[in-house]
Amino acid sequence: MAKELRSGYTTGACAAAGVKAALLFAAGESWQEIELTALDGTQLVIPVKAVERTAAGLTAEVVKFSGDDPDITNGVSVFTTVRRLEQEQPGIVFRAGEGIGTVTKPGLSVPVGEPSINPGPRQLIRNVVAEVLGTDQVALMVTIAIPAGVELARQTLNPILGVEGGISVIGTTGVLRPMSEEGFKNSLVPQIDVARAAGFADLIFVPGKIGERIATGWGLPPAAMVQTSNFIGFMLEAAAERKVQRVLLFGHIGKLSKVAAGVFYTHNRIADGRLETLAAYGAAEGLPQAEVCKLLAATTTEDALVVLQQAGLQEKVCQRLAERASLRAERYLFQKLKVGTVMVTLAGELLGMDATAREIGEGFGWKLPQ
Repeated sequence: MAKELRSGYTTGACAAAGVKAALLFAAGESWQEIELTALDGTQLVIPVKAVERTAAGLTAEVVKFSGDDPDITNGVSVFTTVRRLEQEQPGIVFRAGEGIGTVTKPGLSVPVGEPSINPGPRQLIRNVVAEVLGTDQVALMVTIAIPAGVELARQTLNPILGVEGGISVIGTTGVLRPMSEEGFKNSLVPQIDVARAAGFADLIFVPGKIGERIATGWGLPPAAMVQTSNFIGFMLEAAAERKVQRVLLFGHIGKLSKVAAGVFYTHNRIADGRLETLAAYGAAEGLPQAEVCKLLAATTTEDALVVLQQAGLQEKVCQRLAERASLRAERYLFQKLKVGTVMVTLAGELLGMDATAREIGEGFGWKLPQ
């Protein structure tokens, strides 16, 4: 029998529990274990490590529990400080403490200049304020700090998204269920919104760091780049939904040759037909059977390219693959947007590109390698 995976609670739920604990502490009530209703109705019980009175207000510490989700914030302390404001206008003012980022680019769910505390956590906090005080129409300042967030932010997409200084306080409902593939895919989509908000009609999709590094070296703008990971098809669909006009697929041939074969979820444990695709296109261009066998026996895509190069077919095959990747991508999207493809080696050598890719790249003013 498969083990049932444990759920946890988000950083946003930790912050809301901290706010509730601080308010209960102020009222002289028990605060050590907080009952919290998540935004989807799930009942959470969250232990609170400490509440103390500080110069800044009442500060609560809650230790994040991620259940069986491989979340980088598991075990970190979330500090929430609550202070009443002497002002006529009621409302909750949110502030970023140590380790919480600030939004610097438009396109996210929080305006530029605001602490990166997402709408879900903000609503959870308003709910607990109303629960304890009987109304959320009070003047409060809520400051959230996750000191470990300064370092952890380097392991997230925040630097790309324009969130500076730390991590984001996230969570749609407050419940953290073991990371699903769907959850990871959805975490990539805001990159598209940020790039669109920066004014880019055409976007550059890079599966990972290899493509990003090389594309940047060619002079393509990082602000227009979107990391897709293995979810190229999903991200293309997200771009089409957002009325992106054209997408440039830019990456290593090992990844993008899969797209040429009609594979849009490119994890090697799901689809690893790179060598077979190169062999098929090589054979179509006249690669002898013995060389096809050598290619299929290659260890890596780069090794397979040597076989094509020695046969004088590398340029032809890679050009065909780039054209085919764009064709298959546009077909996958039912022609909702135009796609161009650039395939490169690990060293950044251009292997193949189609006409749409050249047109998009020239629009960005790229500098092709000599």
